[in-house]
Amino acid sequence: MRRLLTALSALALGSCGSPPEEDLPRAAIDTGWPTIPDDAVFGQVSAVEADSHGHIFVLHRAGREWEEPFPAEPIAEPTVFMFSPSGVLLGQWGAGEFVMPHGLSVDAGDNVWITDVAREQVIQFDHEGNQRMVLGERGVSGQDDSHFGRPADIAFIGNRVLVADGYVNTRVAEFDRSGAFLREFGNFRLAHGIAVDEDRVYVADRENERIQVFDHAGKLLDSRDTPTGGRPYGVATLGGGWLVTVEGRDRADNFGAIVRVYTPEGQLERSLDVALDGRNASLGHDIAIGRDGMAYVTDVYGDRVVRFELSPEQEPE
Repeated sequence: MRRLLTALSALALGSCGSPPEEDLPRAAIDTGWPTIPDDAVFGQVSAVEADSHGHIFVLHRAGREWEEPFPAEPIAEPTVFMFSPSGVLLGQWGAGEFVMPHGLSVDAGDNVWITDVAREQVIQFDHEGNQRMVLGERGVSGQDDSHFGRPADIAFIGNRVLVADGYVNTRVAEFDRSGAFLREFGNFRLAHGIAVDEDRVYVADRENERIQVFDHAGKLLDSRDTPTGGRPYGVATLGGGWLVTVEGRDRADNFGAIVRVYTPEGQLERSLDVALDGRNASLGHDIAIGRDGMAYVTDVYGDRVVRFELSPEQEPE
């Protein structure tokens, strides 16, 4: 189905014309990272995050593609891989657990939180993949204190859990660590990614082609349009107000993977292309910064996660 949609998109663009592609420098991707065992089922990589030990958690769909209506049965193969900083696969879990896994975040205690848009739930696991808590009613959509509308991503402020909710709903839903609903805030067309730093909450409002910026109390501080009308899929913070995003589509629905770095004032500092060669070969979906300072980007259409440096000589001071 995805290949058919891509082909139709390309046909439409060819008939009506498309805006010129940006001429961007390409990131120097570490082509040897990670090492995927030959017997592993790997594909549609949707999320990436680093833990306090420098491990890199990668969420993927193990051969399942996004097709609606979603199937009822869970993915049989492991969907969570944990890699060492050097790219060695250290562990895998999640077999028989997820139907359409989407977002993954790691909290300060190294618990792993995962959203499943088909299950309509947010699930907390310990570091080894043992389930600890579930938010939401399985398979039931809603916008209240106990239901989600395809939850997309998770972030944390101290003991508070923020859920970008998501494809159907138009909010950030906030909970305490026991799972008690606290409040909701924001108004989005599609809250796809969320990240926090010392003072702010950043939400990738994907279909509105912007990043919305809030304080920790949920007050809107800024609404930043993307520089060329691209759709931001994932966001990560660099500290001190610096922000890095990955865009998966531009305004004409061309698919790709563009990483952008923004100053604390919201000015574009630089951009990098991390897509595979060929139109619509990649869909940048999530981004994380490891403890080693390396950037990690998931590519849904490319069935891969890539690692690269964010130009050390240009890093913010």
